[in-house]
Amino acid sequence: MKDKRVEHIKIHKVNSGTINETADKVAVEEPLEIQLAYSTTTGRMIKNIAVTMRTPGNDEELAAGFLFTEGIIQNAADIRETKQPGADENRVLVELQENVQPVLSNIARNFYSTSSCGVCGKASIDAIRSVSQYGNEQDNILINATVLYHLQDGLKKQQKVFEDTGGIHAAALFNREGKFLMLREDVGRHNALDKLIGAALLKNDLPLNNCILLLSGRASFELVQKAAMAGIKLIAAVGAPSSLAVEMAKETGITLIGFLRNDRFNIYSGKHRVTV
Repeated sequence: MKDKRVEHIKIHKVNSGTINETADKVAVEEPLEIQLAYSTTTGRMIKNIAVTMRTPGNDEELAAGFLFTEGIIQNAADIRETKQPGADENRVLVELQENVQPVLSNIARNFYSTSSCGVCGKASIDAIRSVSQYGNEQDNILINATVLYHLQDGLKKQQKVFEDTGGIHAAALFNREGKFLMLREDVGRHNALDKLIGAALLKNDLPLNNCILLLSGRASFELVQKAAMAGIKLIAAVGAPSSLAVEMAKETGITLIGFLRNDRFNIYSGKHRVTV
C-alpha cells in the first residue's frame, strides 16, 4: 500500500563534480481544513476553524488535538463524531454533542497556520492558566538521567517517515521507565504534537502527567503551551528551547530539557524531577 505521507520524486544529485538523476523521497505537505459542527439557538452550524499545512495521516487526531490544545473543547466527551466528509481528504469535520458550546473566542486570532508555525503570541501565555484543566494536577515523575539518555535512540527506531525523507518532525511519549508508548510525525512540529495529544484525548488517556514528552527538534513556546494543556510535566527536546518556552515551562511547573544527547542535556526548568 502506498504511504500517503511520502512522495517519490526524481532529483539531480551533485557529488564530487558530477550530476546524476536519481530517485528520492520527500515528506508530503498538504493543507487540512478543520471544520466544527455545533448547535446554536437557530439550529446546527458548521464553522471553518483553521487551515493547517500538514503531512496527511492521523487527520482526525490532529483535528481533535488542535481543538483541545486551543481550548475550544474540553474533553473527548464533547465530540460526537469526527469524519472526512465526502471524498475530500483535506478536510475534517468534528461534530460536537448537542449540548456542547465551543469556546470560539480562543481561535479569533488565528485561522491559517503553516507547517513551521502555528499559534503563538502573548495573549496565549496570559490565558493558559485559565484554559488548562490540569494546571494543578499532581505527578509522580522522578527520572534518572540514564533514562533520558536513551530516549533519543527509542525515538529514532520509531521515526519511519523521517528515515525515508529526513524532513519531518516527531513528538513521542514515553513512560517514567523510558518505555516507548506512542509517536506521531508531521512536517509541522505543532501538528505532530496535536496528533499525539489528539490520539491520547480520543482514547481518554488525558492527563499525561506521568509521561515524558520527547520532541525531535527545538522546544518553542507553542509546544510547551500545548503540552501544558495535556497535563504533561516533563518535556525533553533534542534541540534548544526559546526564551518564551522557558518562561512558559516555569509558569506552568513543567520540567524542560533541551539539547538531549546520549550522555548529556540541559535543564531549563523543573530540576526537581531529574536525578543523576
